[in-house]
Amino acid sequence: MDPDSVKSTLSNLAFGNVMAAAARDYQKEVLAQEKALASSSVNEDIDLDELMDDPELEKLHADRIAALKKEAEKREALKRQGHGEYREISEGDFLGEVTGCEKVICHFYHREFYRCKIMDKHLKSLAPRHVDTKFLKLDAEVCIS
Repeated sequence: MDPDSVKSTLSNLAFGNVMAAAARDYQKEVLAQEKALASSSVNEDIDLDELMDDPELEKLHADRIAALKKEAEKREALKRQGHGEYREISEGDFLGEVTGCEKVICHFYHREFYRCKIMDKHLKSLAPRHVDTKFLKLDAEVCIS
């Protein structure tokens, strides 16, 4: 027998053994990962059941609902005061409307100015989205005379 062929045969056998060992190790790793995933999903189900009965979570939920109700009541009160709409007022109403609210945008417009019409269009679209701000318009020509 030729020494090179013996060496080649032994090398092939060693390589085959190494590959078989690597395949076994990989299979063990995959099985371990599957077991970990299965046990974590079972733990998640148990954790979710525990969370459903958690008194602290129920308190947070109740607090959040109360805050949302309070916010809705505040929005309704602001809408009753004229918030959420873009409307025209007279010069005599100006001080009462402006001093009674925290945030007010008043557009002093001129009927013949094209840019005032553009501004009107934009303010009309903004008013319903910003209920905390009162949007008003006042004819500047009437105020001056």
